[in-house]
Amino acid sequence: MDRRRFLGLAATGIASAVGLSATACGGGDSGGGDVRLKLVAADYGSPGGHDSSKKYWDALATEFQKKNPGITVDVSVLSWNDVDKQVADMVKAGEAPDIAQIGAYADYAAGGKLYSASELLSIPVQADFVPALAQAGELRRTQYGLPFVSSTRVFIYNKSLFTAAGLDPDEPPKSWAELKQAATALKTAGVKIPYGLPLGPEEAPAETMLWMFGGGGGYTNNVGGYTIDSPENIKTFTWLRDELVGAELTGPGSPGRTDRQDVFDAFARGEVGMLNGHPTLLQQADRNKVSYGTAKLPGRDGEAGSTMGVADWIMGFKQNGHRAEIGRFLDFVFSLDQHYAFTDQYDLLPVTTSAIDRMSSEKKHKKLWPFLDQLPIAEFYPVGKISWAGTSQTIKESIGKAVAGDGNPEAVLGSLQRKAEADEAAAAAQP
Repeated sequence: MDRRRFLGLAATGIASAVGLSATACGGGDSGGGDVRLKLVAADYGSPGGHDSSKKYWDALATEFQKKNPGITVDVSVLSWNDVDKQVADMVKAGEAPDIAQIGAYADYAAGGKLYSASELLSIPVQADFVPALAQAGELRRTQYGLPFVSSTRVFIYNKSLFTAAGLDPDEPPKSWAELKQAATALKTAGVKIPYGLPLGPEEAPAETMLWMFGGGGGYTNNVGGYTIDSPENIKTFTWLRDELVGAELTGPGSPGRTDRQDVFDAFARGEVGMLNGHPTLLQQADRNKVSYGTAKLPGRDGEAGSTMGVADWIMGFKQNGHRAEIGRFLDFVFSLDQHYAFTDQYDLLPVTTSAIDRMSSEKKHKKLWPFLDQLPIAEFYPVGKISWAGTSQTIKESIGKAVAGDGNPEAVLGSLQRKAEADEAAAAAQP
């Protein structure tokens, strides 16, 4: 999944988003419908490739219109580099789509611009969502973000490099101490990057969150307050600074300037011994015939009790007043066959229990089963916090400093905590 969350995406203008619209039934008013819904969605296919998500949405909209002749659906599919910004510009200009499938919902929900899940979906569809995903879509205990697809993270390691380093390829490390021992053996064997630690601007919040979990911490507590500078998190980043980065077990580059995709590419070339990854990495490794294993995340004293989940979101905007029609369409989107077809095509994790059960029973998706197994215990970014987008960006810019040779984890995490709290307080004060 090629996503770049919360980056400063360059806008190409509202007109280009509208210009890309195509009525799924053939353009114009040929559907003859009484209501026309405008859908803007992200593209999960390769850039300019034959696997564009537009084919899926056009086919789905056409099938939906056959069953609901009074409703026409106009489909626009934009790249992940553009879609969040395009939708933001459309909303700002008073031209919100009826439905948007994008990366974040909280700002729109806080502004009163979205229908809640209970206003849109039938009870069976609401009940079919994985509970943790439904909860991640809540703002102030009301669900506005509907999870569209998800992924989790697991520990992935190169079995061939383990064997060459004298390590048992069927015994991945379970604790941080074992991880350091394995990394040391890999370094001695000449492995370029014993452990890949991407704390650069591409996806630093994810790697940060995974290590926080392993140390018994996290971004927030069980009532939603920020805990970025908790004692557990400070201990975690002190360990990383001293035991991995300081011991030169993370490769030649600075973790703070290392992006996730660079580490994934290096793993696919056989240059990385261990890292945290998601399903896309397995596809890349398979193409390069890398022998790998997967396991639960190592933790401070044993396997981590949870892992990270990521979800993309779909939502219904109030502006045009098409609540009933939006709800009918979204019920169709989340029907078993339609939802499963999308996740099956792109090797993503479903967000409904019924689709997960189907994927868990199909051997062609066996390599995704470890990720599915982690979904019930996965924890998600605090996307329901209005301040999270800015906090995430600040983490990308500064978290690498905490593990630098002269880094001060307590100071870095404390600065992040103070800014996050200030941003959240400012957001809460808005009318």
